[in-house]
Amino acid sequence: MQNIYNFSLVDFENYFESINEKKFKAKQLYEWLYRKRVSSFDEMSNLKKEVITSLKENYCFDKLKIITKLSDVDVHKYLFELSDGKKIEAVLMYHDYGNSLCISTQVGCNMSCSFCESGRLKKQRDLLPYEMITQILMIEEDLNIRISHVVLMGIGEPFDNYDNVMKFLDIVNEPLGIALGARHITVSTCGIIPKIEEFAKSSRQINLAISLHAPNDELRSKIMPINKVYKLKDLIETIKRYINQTGRRVTFEYIMLAGINDSEECALELVNLLKGINCYVNLIPYNSTSHFEYKKSSNEQILKFFDILHKNNLNATIRREFGSKVKAACGQLRANFEEGKK
Repeated sequence: MQNIYNFSLVDFENYFESINEKKFKAKQLYEWLYRKRVSSFDEMSNLKKEVITSLKENYCFDKLKIITKLSDVDVHKYLFELSDGKKIEAVLMYHDYGNSLCISTQVGCNMSCSFCESGRLKKQRDLLPYEMITQILMIEEDLNIRISHVVLMGIGEPFDNYDNVMKFLDIVNEPLGIALGARHITVSTCGIIPKIEEFAKSSRQINLAISLHAPNDELRSKIMPINKVYKLKDLIETIKRYINQTGRRVTFEYIMLAGINDSEECALELVNLLKGINCYVNLIPYNSTSHFEYKKSSNEQILKFFDILHKNNLNATIRREFGSKVKAACGQLRANFEEGKK
């Protein structure tokens, strides 16, 4: 039996036609799922008994289980358990522009970035679309809010789970579904070039963010093994082509690591690397964890770095710090739980 949240509107149109029903019933079903948020087929009062019976035989409503929720100022971090007992995380952040949810796309991660808790516990499997969708539904229900922005920056590399992530994006973006505008959704990748190229051809207007974190090959290869496969020069050329194809601005994420990538020289290298590209840089203060020796750059150093970018006409922001008290580093809550440090 398959999960009801795994399927797009088109999938259900095809399903209803396959059982000799009018495909407009797919819109009725989607309204029950995503507008009225019912949790059983028996509540779908405008679908006839035979249709309800067929749905019950083929689909289920299984969701995730909330294991832990930690809260701090303007942030809630959730640890979910999946049906097979594996754990993932999501983080809800209140911004002045709306409620933003950072979700996971895999159980673990194989990218092995040296500063990241997610990659410390290797990938066990990909998440299915419903396991991403229900992160949104359950947090909206738990907090009694509507989520206005979704970022795929939690546990996992989204482009290493490309097909399931694309299906998720289509469901979330569907006007009759969760109805999040494409420009309110951001997918982050460490730089898997073939998938960036495929994403560009897909014509989705979803925002793209690149986890950069270093301005040269030597440093990036030390902290991000993906750079040994896809060199910085090739990644930047791919991003330029992506921008030309899509007309979309790209975000470069840059975690500020004290004494590693936060020098004035690094800032100037970053300026030269991104010169002329339609982008902006998101400087992210590092959330330190007990498992790594990396430390957050000082506020003074972050401001110096930002000032160099600004003076050289490179658009940049400093991301507001969230959740230092709620194990907000990506994968940290899950790692501590698995290791018995609840």
